[in-house]
Amino acid sequence: MTELPFRPFETALDLDRSLVQLRAALEGAEDGELFLERRRAEALVLDDGRIKTASYDASEGFGLRAVNGEVTGYAHSTELSEAAIQRAAETARLAVGDGGGVLAPAPSGTNRTLYTDADPIAGQSFPVKVDTLREIDAYARGLDARVVQVTATIAASCQEVAILRPDGSLVTDTRPMTRVTVSVIVEENGRREQGSASGGGRFLLDGLMTPDSWQGKAREALRIALVNLEAEAAPAGVMDIVLGPGWPGILLHEAVGHGLEGDFNRKGSSAFAGLMGQRVAVPGVTVLDDGTIPDRRGSITVDDEGTPGAKNVLIEDGVLVGYMQDRQNARLMGVAPTGNGRRESYAHAPMPRMTNTYMLGGEADPADIVADLQDGIWAVGFGGGQVDITNGKFVFSCTEAYRVKNGKVGAPVKGATLIGDGATALQHIRALGNDMALDPGMGNCGKQGQWVPVGVGQPTVMIGGLTVGGSGS
Repeated sequence: MTELPFRPFETALDLDRSLVQLRAALEGAEDGELFLERRRAEALVLDDGRIKTASYDASEGFGLRAVNGEVTGYAHSTELSEAAIQRAAETARLAVGDGGGVLAPAPSGTNRTLYTDADPIAGQSFPVKVDTLREIDAYARGLDARVVQVTATIAASCQEVAILRPDGSLVTDTRPMTRVTVSVIVEENGRREQGSASGGGRFLLDGLMTPDSWQGKAREALRIALVNLEAEAAPAGVMDIVLGPGWPGILLHEAVGHGLEGDFNRKGSSAFAGLMGQRVAVPGVTVLDDGTIPDRRGSITVDDEGTPGAKNVLIEDGVLVGYMQDRQNARLMGVAPTGNGRRESYAHAPMPRMTNTYMLGGEADPADIVADLQDGIWAVGFGGGQVDITNGKFVFSCTEAYRVKNGKVGAPVKGATLIGDGATALQHIRALGNDMALDPGMGNCGKQGQWVPVGVGQPTVMIGGLTVGGSGS
C-alpha cells in the first residue's frame, strides 16, 4: 500500500490571504477561527481466519467559524483553496450579521507535547500487520479447544490540524492513534459466548504488536468468554452494586461527565445546572477531566480551538467546583476555557467534550469492599449504555458481572443491566477502593452526532440502591 505524505498546510494555502479572509468574516464577531485538518486512517480486520477488511481512508478539509453571543456561523469544505475559504467566510459572516462584538483574546500558547508526532500507519509495514493478525488468530485458537471464532483488529490513524486565529497566531498539532482488539467466541454443549479485549492510545503500533501485548489481550478475551459460558440469568431488583476499577468508569463518564459539560449547564438542561459550589456527592469523591496525561487516548496537546489541554477538577471532595468549557460557553458563563473544545472533524463546530474523565481512589482495600457486599452484583465489565442528560438517568449493560451474597462471590451472571441516575448514585457511594485505574484505551464518546476518542477511569466503588434489570429471581 503506497502512502503519500501530507503536504504542510503552508504549501497548500496562502495563509496570509486566508488570514485576510478570516478577519473579514469575523468583523464584529466575538470569536472564530479557521480549522484545517488532514486525516488518514487504516484498519485491518481478520475474522475467522481470513482478512475481512483492509481499509485505508484519507481526507482533508477546513471549517471556518464566526461566533457572536450564542450565534455561530459555520462553513466547511473538502477543498483547501483560496476560493473555497472566501465562500466559507462569506457564508459564516451571514450568521453573525453586523455583530458589534469585540474579539476575545486568543488562547495562550504551549510548548508541551503529550505524544509523538510520528505516523503510526507507516511505522509497521502492511505484511507485518497481516502476519501479526494471523499469529493472534492461531494463538487464540490454541489456548482452548472451545474457541470457534477469532476476530482481531489492528487500527491506526494520524490527524494533523492547524488552527489559524484572527490575530495571526497559528497552532498546529499532530495526533496519532492506535488500537488492537481481540474478540473470541467459545462454544460448549451448543452454547456460545463472546469475550473481547482492546487497548491503545496516542503512540505507535510497535508496543501493541509485540507478543506480550496481543497475547495478553487474547487471554483476557478468552477469560471473559469462558466466564460468560458459565453465567446464570441475572437477578432483578434494587440492590447494592460494586463496580470494578478502570473501564467501568464509562458509567461515570456517561451518567456524570456529560452533565458537567458547560453547554448543558449554561442552558440549564443538566441535572447539575445551578449547583456550583454545592455538595453533589458524598465526601471523598473527587472527579477530574484531564487531557494532559501523556499518550492517553483522550489526551490533547491543544483542543480544537487551540486552547492547551488541561487537568480540570470537576468535583472535589464531593463538592461541584467546575464545568468543562469550550471558548463560547466559557465566555457566555463568565469563566475561563478549560481546553475541552473538541470536534470530530473539520466538518463540525467545536463544543464542550470530555478528554480523560476519572474518579480518584480512596483508602479501602478492594477485596474488603466486595466482602462488605451482602446482597448485590459485582460488575467488572460494561458494554453499551444510554443516558438522559437532563436528569442523568442511565441504563448500562454488564459484559462481566458476578452475584454476591454475604460477601461471597458466586456465579457469574448474564443479562444484567444497571439502572439509576448519576446525581443520586454520587450521593449513594459507600466505599472507594485504593486501586484507581484508567481504561486500556478503547473509548469513544458520542454527542450530537459527533464522535471523539476519550478515556475513563475509577477505583473499585460500592454504590447503594441501584436497580438491576435481569431475568432471574
